Amino acid sequence: MRWNPLAPISPGLFQDAGVADTLRRVMSQRSSESVPGTGQETEPETSARPTPANAIGEERILDAAYELLLAIGMRRMTMADIARHAEVSRATLYRRWPNVQAVVAALMTREWTTALMSAFQPDAVDGRARLIEGVVEVVAQTRVHPLMRKIIELDPEFLTPYLLERRGSSTVAHLALVEEGLKAGQADGSIRDGDPVWLARQIILVSLASAVSGPVMASPDEYPKLDEELRAMLTRYLTP
Repeated sequence: MRWNPLAPISPGLFQDAGVADTLRRVMSQRSSESVPGTGQETEPETSARPTPANAIGEERILDAAYELLLAIGMRRMTMADIARHAEVSRATLYRRWPNVQAVVAALMTREWTTALMSAFQPDAVDGRARLIEGVVEVVAQTRVHPLMRKIIELDPEFLTPYLLERRGSSTVAHLALVEEGLKAGQADGSIRDGDPVWLARQIILVSLASAVSGPVMASPDEYPKLDEELRAMLTRYLTP
């Protein structure tokens, strides 16, 4: 099931309602951002929420963009292609997003946040185990996600601003979730003392490297080893 970033977040979609609550808060606070180099708004999903009927239309457009990106890559994809594939008018498309980069930014937010829907288990033995297993699962899913692999293969420059210059909405959401997980683990005594903000940033930095650059260091059949080492690293980092 894919999450629609433009529709109200339902806790029922998530194995842990706390994940939904955190995402709802982060996304509602997120102001629209600029597509690097364009000065255009890139993530309109953080502005006023549309009605449920409109949300269905947004989902269809993002599905169409997903299929096109996998088929031809972002560089060859045009707004006209997306509108035609989604069976909506170009005017409808432009009312929501100013360009292809903005559509892909919204698509990335949807896909990466979908990974959170099943990653964080509410019945883990303690806060540390819940956080570590959730992070490792999100990294493992991101590393092999078709969208991520296609962008790295054909349009790696799209990721550069998010890696070197600014935080996207999905990164902000991940940081917020990790911070909440750290606080929960500190409260139950399973995670060492420390500023959750800075602990979360270090965890995201390490996790991002494993997700994006992991395929450079290991073959697909070795990915479980990467996950095992990430789990061991985070365990040693967070254990009191």
